[in-house]
Amino acid sequence: MKIEKIINEIEKIFPTKTAEEFDNVGLLLGKSDAVCNKALVCHDVTDEIIDEALNNKCELIISYHPLIFNSLKKINYKNRIGRIVTKMIENELSLYSIHTSFDNFKNGLSFYLGNILNLKNQKKLIPKKNSLMKLTTYVPNEYLDLVLNSLYEAGAGEIENYSKCSFSSEGKGRYLGNKESNPKFGNKEELTKTSEILISLVFPSHIKKKVIENLIETHPYESVAYEITKIENKNPDLGLGSIGVLPRSMTEKEFLELLKNKLPVNIIRHSKFMKNKIKIVSVLAGSGAFAIDNAIDNNADVFVTGDLKYHDFFKSDDKILLADVGHFETEFFIKNKLQEILMEKIPNFAFVASKIDNNPVKYF
Repeated sequence: MKIEKIINEIEKIFPTKTAEEFDNVGLLLGKSDAVCNKALVCHDVTDEIIDEALNNKCELIISYHPLIFNSLKKINYKNRIGRIVTKMIENELSLYSIHTSFDNFKNGLSFYLGNILNLKNQKKLIPKKNSLMKLTTYVPNEYLDLVLNSLYEAGAGEIENYSKCSFSSEGKGRYLGNKESNPKFGNKEELTKTSEILISLVFPSHIKKKVIENLIETHPYESVAYEITKIENKNPDLGLGSIGVLPRSMTEKEFLELLKNKLPVNIIRHSKFMKNKIKIVSVLAGSGAFAIDNAIDNNADVFVTGDLKYHDFFKSDDKILLADVGHFETEFFIKNKLQEILMEKIPNFAFVASKIDNNPVKYF
């Protein structure tokens, strides 16, 4: 199978357009037209990962974190990035990274962390702004279901727990075709009046191309009239972090014990106890200091994340318990979850989950 075919399937699940602007996702190294028989799925790309890929005869590495994040001014074999890139090129290995494409998608990274903690009724902690559009078009009555179903198939009309959402209103359409026209209804060079239905659907901006293609393919008119507008509504299905509810309230100490039982962590850095009950839990896997205020604004009792700095703990301001369990410790499940998702999407391909847990942080 060519790598480009694997990428096409990956990006149906994790569209690169949904990644954060600061990120570097997609095919970072290699040729899309190269043949690939096996791919290694990992968390981070290290020297050991390269050796593991070669030992498993993999032509492609699919990593969560991108090896190349900032601009490279030189590829020097003496530093880590240069050494790994050089070794991959020498062995004709390709590299694809997913990162915030995974974080942001509907049931993304932090949702899986929430599932591990048994959170119920999870929602996005930071719904993505400026990522929704609205389509308005006009369809002859007898073609309504055909056109609507094609738009649903493209992914339009999905809002949280609901699908096939649309609005329709009956009206009259008018058009006058010139002598070069080929109207579906009526005659050229004659004013035609038809019964039409106005339909309106919301969709995420990253599927715009597919929505337009499906509309034009199934609409009966030679020239399809439609409008697409950006809307300011937050997208509840796209964004970072998660917030949910525990099955029962527990004390702060009980909750920290829960974290130790569910995550590979023995030490938890936390803000001071306030003797509050923990019920509403917000999580953001990886580095989440930027989301402390979002957790507070959503009335969470605790915020679980990694990489908090000294001054970040002051931001709790007696309003929330902050729990830093570590960057890797909030993402430890990534490679197995990615392998599971990819195998379900491409069942006849060999995705190998790395056996290496390469957490660079050690505790004494």
